[in-house]
Amino acid sequence: MTTHEYPVGATAPLSAEPEDPEREPAPRRPGRDRYLDLLRSLALIRVVVYHLFGWGWLTVVFPSMGVMFALAGSLMARSLNRPPLNVIRGRLRRLLPPFWAFGAVVLTMMFLADWNPAKDPDLGGTWGLVDLFDYVVPVGAPPFPWHLGSPSGLLEDSWAVEAAGVLWYLRAYLWFVVASPFMLWAFRRAPRATVLAPLALTAVVGTGLVTVPGETGNAVTDFAVYGGCWILGFAHHEGMLAKVPRYLAISCSALMMGFGLWWASGHLGPDGWDLNDIPLADAMWSFGFVVILLQYSPSWRELPGRLARWDKLVTLSNNRAVTIYLWHNMLIMATVPILDQLYNLPFMEDDRATAVLDSTYTLWMFVLVWPLIGLTVLAFGWIEDIAARRSPRLWPNGSKSRRPKGRSETKRRLESRERSETRGSGAKT
Repeated sequence: MTTHEYPVGATAPLSAEPEDPEREPAPRRPGRDRYLDLLRSLALIRVVVYHLFGWGWLTVVFPSMGVMFALAGSLMARSLNRPPLNVIRGRLRRLLPPFWAFGAVVLTMMFLADWNPAKDPDLGGTWGLVDLFDYVVPVGAPPFPWHLGSPSGLLEDSWAVEAAGVLWYLRAYLWFVVASPFMLWAFRRAPRATVLAPLALTAVVGTGLVTVPGETGNAVTDFAVYGGCWILGFAHHEGMLAKVPRYLAISCSALMMGFGLWWASGHLGPDGWDLNDIPLADAMWSFGFVVILLQYSPSWRELPGRLARWDKLVTLSNNRAVTIYLWHNMLIMATVPILDQLYNLPFMEDDRATAVLDSTYTLWMFVLVWPLIGLTVLAFGWIEDIAARRSPRLWPNGSKSRRPKGRSETKRRLESRERSETRGSGAKT
């Protein structure tokens, strides 16, 4: 499996008051854009499917990470109407507590498996202990052992790589958040140059023209590959993308995406058309794909037609996006020891039954991973609410729970009715 792909509402009712032609309409109260919420949900599902089946061509069908960074960039631009330091602090507050919970579990499992970062030769000795700080604030890639345990153990010896490998996304997201005030300032003054600068940087560091070694090189490449998508989120929020004629935007996007596929065809990696292994192709394809998605953005206040039946799942996945992203790869691995118990059933002594299970094993992993994700949402998802300074919720899918009215609320309603009756009787006399 490739480790370089992973990830972090109710709408206001419209007024029924008749319009006054001599009065300017009041600005609409901002609410959730359900089209963007749907894209985020699709991106999360695609990430899980990609890591489960390992189909590299999915990066062409739907470049999830480019979409996720574009959506995050749009929300960041919206938030930067407030003081930048407050916005950055708020983003970190929402991100870090779920990350700490995940890191606490993963590190505990690693330490119990006798991993000592100070003695890990891949971490440079005592620097391994310093690198553990990245499990507190992911300014770099949090460390993990490449092999831990036994290949014949309960989990494969590469489980730490699969579990902690998703954390590159948090590192990239953190640096995008910190750099956003400057990036938005530059975009508003030179939009074309700013939006194209990451693609130019990718052409330098993502093609081997200039090589930056180690994790620093990985961080720079990630920033370059997805920086264009992040800034496209700025353009979407600022309304600048909508001002570009659609025919021109689609034509230029098609040319960029065509170039990306052409470049990929000559630089295929071990996983074929997996664009995660081809930075320049990934950047060009994701950029063009995101432009098309945002050009046709319908700005739904609620999901239309048949999509409405998925409203609760879309709401849940958006409210628990960080939790789903962080835990999904570990949960995929957790399906293996569970499914292996099926081989102990009496009827599995038949070779034909064993062959059927062998041929459908990955499909059963796909079926099992979703209830495991649901259980994890119940167990850890409420931390996202605490981080956002909301009351903790176990299953925030938008359903309104029926609660008995509190004593104080009932009392207020009775007092309000008595006042109304008093005013009414006075008017009659």
